[in-house]
Amino acid sequence: MKRILISLLVLVLFFCLTGIAFSGEVWQPKGTITLIVPWGAGGASDQTARILAAEMEPILGTKIAVVNQPGASGSIGAKSVFDAKHDGYTWLGSSNSPTATYQVQGLTPDIPHTVWQAFFAIYTPCVICVNPDSVITDWESLVKAFKSREVAVASAGIGAGGHTAAETFAKKMNVKYKHVPYKGGNPAIVSTVSGETEVVMQLSMEVADMLRAKKLRAIAVMADEPLLISGVGEIPSVTNFVEDFPSVGFYFGLLMPKDIPEDAKESITKAFKVASTSEAIKKMAEAKGSAAVCIYGEEGIKEMEKAASQFGWLLYDAGVIKTSPEKYGIPRL
Repeated sequence: MKRILISLLVLVLFFCLTGIAFSGEVWQPKGTITLIVPWGAGGASDQTARILAAEMEPILGTKIAVVNQPGASGSIGAKSVFDAKHDGYTWLGSSNSPTATYQVQGLTPDIPHTVWQAFFAIYTPCVICVNPDSVITDWESLVKAFKSREVAVASAGIGAGGHTAAETFAKKMNVKYKHVPYKGGNPAIVSTVSGETEVVMQLSMEVADMLRAKKLRAIAVMADEPLLISGVGEIPSVTNFVEDFPSVGFYFGLLMPKDIPEDAKESITKAFKVASTSEAIKKMAEAKGSAAVCIYGEEGIKEMEKAASQFGWLLYDAGVIKTSPEKYGIPRL
């Protein structure tokens, strides 16, 4: 009996100590992490994802494979991430919008914005740009063109940042336009550069290089302050022309299901905090007329809530979507 009791005591002590050891372990990936960018290469999501991946790889001690999976305004890639095992090995490289509006758009009806945990590293405003050969040269001629004819406006897709910017412009200025959606910000910009479309309202980090090369002309930045881009100069704020014009900008980075293991979330958060404050991110932000940020945890969740309300209701009011965000419990902020 004594030997049995001693043996049981040893077993209990072993499991207690093992449990303590396990609870104190740091999660380290044992295989490749897949980072799905639901847009084509070269856009804001892709640029941000690739820099974060490069900075986080040595910290996590594993390869992060960036895979572009465009289609259906990014919802195909988002669904792929959600449908994968929630083990911390599959991430989404995108933004607060349109990820927060896929459900109200009917693209992922069973996947609400509340399932996502966000890690944002870049904030970038939308810039109204035109083809350099366009008769549109300033704000006055921009508004005149929209009021007198059907202007073709390119975007990264329905519900994407550039589309949201165009809808904001149309609603505020009481005009209509011809929406031409593409599979990402880069092809949308290329279409305006080539003359296939006349106007694009994509993100500053996507248009900066084309502005430097004088292949696009900037009319205004959709922010309440002017935007200074190196090699381009200062782009005036829309509020210079319309005092109460709303700002339109978006956060970019990583998203993943909230219910991944806590130890994985902790390790990913630590790696993200280092990566988002790295020189690589800061240099990209400066070069692309954007701001480096470090948003995660509850702050990231709040930004997703704000995006679901602001952009969901905007799309509904504009008639882009038919189902009220109220159906999904999204308040009008």
